[in-house]
Amino acid sequence: MGLVLAAWTTVDLDRGHAEIAYWVLPAGRGAGIAVEAARRLTDWGLHELGLHRLTLCHAVADEASCRVAEKAGFRLEGIMRHALLHSDGRHDQHLHARVRGDDQNDRDDRGNERP
Repeated sequence: MGLVLAAWTTVDLDRGHAEIAYWVLPAGRGAGIAVEAARRLTDWGLHELGLHRLTLCHAVADEASCRVAEKAGFRLEGIMRHALLHSDGRHDQHLHARVRGDDQNDRDDRGNERP
């Protein structure tokens, strides 16, 4: 049985944008599998699929997801106010993004951005 589900929730090939989402079962939390899943989706999206910008969003109160985003190389860009609707009401959401070229792995041996 898998402990993590990682997926694209939105993909716009024309604009080169996509959003990553992940869910981890309680038994898998704290083991780094969400970070690894986000990194693999990121690498595949930027280097194989040819996307330029990836986003990852989570509730502001979800500190574990914030750490996942940061460890996977996503920079915090801001807060989207009242962007999430849960059973207990609306919540603010962090917006993180990764753009091709942010990471050294996005560049070739000469330092140029990989296509």
